[in-house]
Amino acid sequence: MTDSRSPRFFQSAVADAGPEAARAALLSPRPSIAPKYFYDALGSRLFEAITELTEYYPTRTEAAIFAARGAEMRAAFGTGSILVDLGAGNCAKAVSLFPVLEPKRYIAVDVSVEFLREALRQVQRQHPQLDVIGLGQDFSAGLDLPADLLAGGTPLFFYPGSSIGNFTRDEAYAFLRRIHARAAGGSLLIGVDLVKPRAVLEAAYDDALGVTAAFNLNALRHLDAAIGSDFAPRQWRHVAFYDEAASRIEMHLEARQALVVRWPGGERRFAAGERIHTENSYKYTVEGFASLLRDAGFRNPQAWTDANDWFAVFRAAA
Repeated sequence: MTDSRSPRFFQSAVADAGPEAARAALLSPRPSIAPKYFYDALGSRLFEAITELTEYYPTRTEAAIFAARGAEMRAAFGTGSILVDLGAGNCAKAVSLFPVLEPKRYIAVDVSVEFLREALRQVQRQHPQLDVIGLGQDFSAGLDLPADLLAGGTPLFFYPGSSIGNFTRDEAYAFLRRIHARAAGGSLLIGVDLVKPRAVLEAAYDDALGVTAAFNLNALRHLDAAIGSDFAPRQWRHVAFYDEAASRIEMHLEARQALVVRWPGGERRFAAGERIHTENSYKYTVEGFASLLRDAGFRNPQAWTDANDWFAVFRAAA
């Protein structure tokens, strides 16, 4: 007889910081769009496509580390944890670790609510005995986990895919501190992209097929729906480059012509060539990120890397 349970789903009060912050960011001297606007349903699917690209090494490199080091991870974490998957997306990365970690509860957290709901229905069908929970939340603004969801087990926070690179170093520190405060007695498993040659990095964020460009431009479409603006994506082009001094990839959208973007109660004029900053992706050294983990309160950080030292998966005790 099959267990017919369904995933539980919670919509957090901090899931949307509101349109005012987005409008203010557009009006600032250096206009920007928060990376959360990449991830509506279409944006989430575009990101899935990015992970299949030849140029985009992080996903397959991280997966190879998980496959090669699974036995060590099982020994480090044990089984029966409460697995908290931050930025879960389609949940595939966490699900690939189920045979290794055998969690007692799976909590998937993501800002793209409807995409997450559908992903969790599939997870529950494949794992009918598992306690599956979804939390719709913009966790970059605050990590709001109901205490009862972490009760009865050891928390293991999972943040794969090098998404920590989207934060500045100060923001990453604050974010890791928030995780540490909720992971008492448990652990963190996190993917981190490492410093490497410029050509490799820039190709990963500006692929030949233009999928990353479409992903970046889709943020305009999502923003139009969210704040009532009238961005026309065809008037903008994708720009990505590596800032070696800052050790980060930057993504921007550049106006192809002089134009005006309007929304209820406001507008912004853009000159031809003016840019909107959409994303940073900081790259770390193993030593540098281990130091950041210790500064944030984590103990005994350990890194597993690939043969090229392009990517690292860290574990650390809270």
